[in-house]
Amino acid sequence: MTTDLKYIYGPVPSWRLGKSLGVDVLSQPAKVCNFDCIYCQLGKTGYCPAQRKEFVAAGELVKELAGLPDTAIDYITFSGRGEATLAANLRETLEGVKKLRKEPVAIITNAVLLNDADIRRELSGFDFVVAKLDACNEEMLSDINRPLNKVKLSEILDGFCVFRKQYRGKLAVQTMLIKQNAGFVEMFADIYRRIAPDEIQLNTPLRPSSVEPLGAAEIAEAAKRLKIRLPDIPIKTVYDSEKPRVQPLSGPETLKRRGKI
Repeated sequence: MTTDLKYIYGPVPSWRLGKSLGVDVLSQPAKVCNFDCIYCQLGKTGYCPAQRKEFVAAGELVKELAGLPDTAIDYITFSGRGEATLAANLRETLEGVKKLRKEPVAIITNAVLLNDADIRRELSGFDFVVAKLDACNEEMLSDINRPLNKVKLSEILDGFCVFRKQYRGKLAVQTMLIKQNAGFVEMFADIYRRIAPDEIQLNTPLRPSSVEPLGAAEIAEAAKRLKIRLPDIPIKTVYDSEKPRVQPLSGPETLKRRGKI
């Protein structure tokens, strides 16, 4: 059975999060983001607000979540149609979800706003933060992530390190490996060591994208080289992690609009 949903989607089978029920605090027709990554499964960014704003009322989202039938999930995950930290009512929405549900709550972020103390405080309320890092120098950030606001990689990395010191939950750094950055594993290793995450996640664009994915052997080789340099940090890859079988509550169009199929 599928349900007509506006803000909640899934559960989807996630190699990072198991059975993941998505929460879209943006829910706009066009992607809302401060990056315009060349590989993004959602296509080009349609809107980048100059300041954070409310896109979906927390009460409306929580009301939709409350109306769902019971289903087994591992995480409730804030993600969806862009960068969730751009939602000004992120904390209010998280608090509403946590009052309603017992499952741990995760968020997937591009890490651009980690240098903002308010954002770090809000992210500290999540049980699991998956933060993206696709570049190890400024030129790579410009070529792969294509920031839409003035942002420097050094500022993002400073935010990562401060957040790591403050955060008591699980922090994963995810890197989307493509031909433009795959040859820089040693440089990434130095950055990962500086951040000291609980987990490193190596991804490549396996969903519909304008960028060709790397093969399983290439990702495995990158993981091997990282493991030599970072033996104490667990490394997961999109190829070697199993996805659970799930029955989505939301229909195919809802999942397609979030880039999940």
